[in-house]
Amino acid sequence: MTLCAKINGLFCEYSTPRILVVKSWKIGLIYRIYQYIVLVYILWYVAWRGGHQDTDTVVSSVTSKVKGIALTNTSGLGEQVWDVADYIVPPQEDDSFFLMTNMIITPNQTQSKCAEYPTRKSICTSDMNCTKGFKDAQGNGVQTGRCVHYSDSVKTCEVLGWCPMEKKDDPPNPALLADAENFTIFIKNNIQFAKFEFNKRNILPNMSSSYLATCVFNRNTNPNCPIFRIKDIFEETQEDFQTVAVYGGVMAVQIQWDCDLDKDLCVPQYSFRRLDKKDPKSSETPVHNLRFAKYYKNSDGKDSRTLIKGYGIRFDILVYGEATKYSHIKTILSVGALLSFLRVADYICDFFVRFTAKAYTKKKFTYLDEHELESSEPPIAMRETLFPTSRTGYNRFT
Repeated sequence: MTLCAKINGLFCEYSTPRILVVKSWKIGLIYRIYQYIVLVYILWYVAWRGGHQDTDTVVSSVTSKVKGIALTNTSGLGEQVWDVADYIVPPQEDDSFFLMTNMIITPNQTQSKCAEYPTRKSICTSDMNCTKGFKDAQGNGVQTGRCVHYSDSVKTCEVLGWCPMEKKDDPPNPALLADAENFTIFIKNNIQFAKFEFNKRNILPNMSSSYLATCVFNRNTNPNCPIFRIKDIFEETQEDFQTVAVYGGVMAVQIQWDCDLDKDLCVPQYSFRRLDKKDPKSSETPVHNLRFAKYYKNSDGKDSRTLIKGYGIRFDILVYGEATKYSHIKTILSVGALLSFLRVADYICDFFVRFTAKAYTKKKFTYLDEHELESSEPPIAMRETLFPTSRTGYNRFT
């Protein structure tokens, strides 16, 4: 065969697979059942499960405002009213805040010299046991090199620092700010689904200023109100606020945005969870505290401070969400991918028929042995063997 003939045969021929129509109620039933299952799945996935929709995850910003008044009467401070500027420490955090519920107060501290709190490193019997300038990372100041009386029976190294030292006592029980259970949290949450250029906030369009001034979140009667009472949050998590308030804890406020933008459904869902639950295998009580001080200047110009070791509840506001919206491209890709499963029905039926009916194999396949492949017959004869021109009749398999 000349080169031109080979090129002509390469570009001017069309080959197609042989098609057999097998009349068998068994094979036909298998084929149709599989097709029906695939078609039902396509309709369910595309129309019901969102196979026709594109998705995007939420981008969020959160601010919070706590309101409430508490009254305490302690030996260190006497009778004192606490407002939001006193019990929210620090005043501003990203997506979280610390609500102080209990405290140990050390008033009137000044920069002076005093005996260190007794520890393995600070207990001494003479000045030889104290090193001038030594700083213990767990201590309260810089050692002066002197060994002084901490009490009648215990001597410790003297330090330069804020004196008198903070007492190593357990926090008061019940908690000093027990009234905090009636405080409210106003959470403002702005979200965005950038792919769809969609923005929204948890203060819904139908919420007026008068509504926000009086509403409080309730799972059954007021589920969309963004104002939450502390006690209600703890009741939803089946925790007792007064117990947790003594040593503090960590609570999560979860905001879930599951939005179907085709149906204009986009309303936040609120839930709550305690994050620092005690390990049943551990004997240690969960504790959450921090220290801060209020500074003053005396009439003689000397600085003094009131040290507060605050126990409280850290609230972490966690925002999750996903939006869905119709997409032509997603629909085409989903339907195309699912329709390709219909082709699997042919392979399933071929598998059953090939190994159960010799007539099918005889009509479907033409086998050539090594001698035929190496014969000197012209190529056209081989093509006639591989692709006979005779019509294929019907075959019945029972």
